[in-house]
Amino acid sequence: MDAPAKPAADLHVNRELSQLEFNKRVFAQALDATVPLLERLRFLCITCTNLDEFFEIRVAVLKQQIEIGAATQGPDKLTAQQVFDALRHNMLDLVQQQYQLLNEVLLPELAAAGVSFVESAAWSDEQRTWLHKYFLEQVVPILTPLTFDPSRPFPKVLNKSLNFIVRLEGKDAFGRRRHRGMVQAPRSLPRVIRLPNHLSSPDCHDYVFLSSIIREHIDELFPGLEVGGCYQFRITRNSNLYVDDEEVSDLVHVLEGQLEASRYGAAVRLEIGHECPADLQQFLLDHFQLQPHDMYLVQGPVNLNRLATVCDIENCPELSYPAFTPGQPKELLGNENIFSILAKKNVLLHHPYQSFAPTIDFISSAAADASVLAIKMTLYRTGPDSPIVDDLVRAARSGKEVTVIIELMARFDEAANISLANRLQEAGAHVVYGLVGYKTHAKMTLVVRWESGQLRRYVHLGTGNYHHATTRVYTDYGYMSSSRRLGEDVHRVFMQLTSLTAAGELSRMLTAPFTLYDALIAKIKRECDIAKAGRPGRIIVKVNALSEAGIINALYEASAAGVQIDLIVRGICMLRPGVPGLSENIRVRSIVGRFLEHSRVYFFANEGKGEFYCSSADWMERNLLKRNESCFEIRQKAMTKQIMHDLELFLADNCQAWTMQGDGSYERVQLDGNTPISAQETFLRTLAAPS
Repeated sequence: MDAPAKPAADLHVNRELSQLEFNKRVFAQALDATVPLLERLRFLCITCTNLDEFFEIRVAVLKQQIEIGAATQGPDKLTAQQVFDALRHNMLDLVQQQYQLLNEVLLPELAAAGVSFVESAAWSDEQRTWLHKYFLEQVVPILTPLTFDPSRPFPKVLNKSLNFIVRLEGKDAFGRRRHRGMVQAPRSLPRVIRLPNHLSSPDCHDYVFLSSIIREHIDELFPGLEVGGCYQFRITRNSNLYVDDEEVSDLVHVLEGQLEASRYGAAVRLEIGHECPADLQQFLLDHFQLQPHDMYLVQGPVNLNRLATVCDIENCPELSYPAFTPGQPKELLGNENIFSILAKKNVLLHHPYQSFAPTIDFISSAAADASVLAIKMTLYRTGPDSPIVDDLVRAARSGKEVTVIIELMARFDEAANISLANRLQEAGAHVVYGLVGYKTHAKMTLVVRWESGQLRRYVHLGTGNYHHATTRVYTDYGYMSSSRRLGEDVHRVFMQLTSLTAAGELSRMLTAPFTLYDALIAKIKRECDIAKAGRPGRIIVKVNALSEAGIINALYEASAAGVQIDLIVRGICMLRPGVPGLSENIRVRSIVGRFLEHSRVYFFANEGKGEFYCSSADWMERNLLKRNESCFEIRQKAMTKQIMHDLELFLADNCQAWTMQGDGSYERVQLDGNTPISAQETFLRTLAAPS
């Protein structure tokens, strides 16, 4: 494979700045007055979660590069310091807008709608009595107030935990003068406590922050000392895991050690209540070896994520998106078992509008069917209490050959995946870990069944994870088939993943890091050659991110040749659209709405022959060159027609679409008097079950 070329710096949008632009688009949903109130609050929480991960991973790397004096950050040729400075300016503005929206819009409007967060100054006598009892009975027994001296230094602070720095005056029980103390909020307690009905207004949901309860009673934790102030703070730490693929001999053991260490990785951000005095701010900065540019003063909870638990309260349907029941494709309606159906026809599922239940049923049926001899799966993220994992355990215990490829390095799910691997191994399954340095991100299931004196393969391939919870909020395609050629391809890929041998030639699939990248470059070049010959070239791609330099170069060349290119990129996009003479035939749009756009689809016109692919891979260097990814072709006419219809809907969307500008910024598509078209709402109307 040829090494990908890198475009000139001015033709490449910076990756980190592009990622932050995506978070701004998510935040715009929280600003949107047409979105239900609790959903606006949820979007606000999502922007906070996104920003946390951004600091833990991307900002952490930038700070390390600045520390070692790295010359450049990437193909854009910006130095790490330049990127950090630009991010700091943007992030300060975003954080200020977050709290302004919370305090001036969402909290007042939620209170008017019957969902209140009661501040301590507004507690009634009855509420105050109940909360004091809650503090004494539920909080105090698991709190550990601390003061400091040379023998009792400042304690370790867990990543993203809620803490309080306390100003103290007076002498302790041993006659020693105390100036500061600290309290870490218990992780086992909810951050938002709902007041009982008899202490709330009629038909209202009243809540109190745990931080308010602790702050209001802080003096009871330091008897004999005078409390001069109590201020919340939170530290975000570097959460990158570093595994040397040349030295590691036991991945599980090394990873467990890395996970433990990451809880106390290098500090990268200090969030603190805006009322905290300057001397305590400096004390915390000095202790965590941070600079003033690493500090964010906030006017409210230091962790907006804690509000997410309120977003799912019951009995407030008018404050949330309307509930819906996922539909079923017509092929699955009836009483036939899943194998009888797939023996006659293939099935394409579009989640979340269509149910994930057929996928679960496919694996559950395989686990229970006496004719099934083997099940093979890749698992990247499954979530807790996964019915799929339960079925795999049941299948292994019943004597079936169960092979599961588990990616231990799935970011932020590492500990859960280690536990999952242990459970499957104890049940008798063959567990294979993803190869260090090449994450297994493919979404594949293979079922081998004995039928009429011979073996038959059934497969499920998808663009998203086998995670039954996220399939209600992520958009993805799932494809089930008993195609002989596709089954053989999937079998070969599994053999490659388990034995690390060559897969051989595949007829219906492309895989990374082996054939996918070169095939994509070739298909883009083919459209380019078609356009150069004076015939229409056309490419439509829907991915979560586009940052791979060689792909970007190839798209620039195709655009310059006259190929019409539409890119539907939810998040990071490092390509600059609309540059005269280079990318004027490239349009980039992002869809941000109720559901997180997660499906990956590639279309190449090929002079009217039309090639459609679904994949687990985004167009990023890590996906195409450094991960095990699956990409499968859709050939059935009805299905390709459906996918093209879906892509055209995304391109016509004028309700939840943003268009990327050449400078890397985005503008929201305006109706301008046109008929509203929302792709997601259309899918809900046409694919979900009738209400």
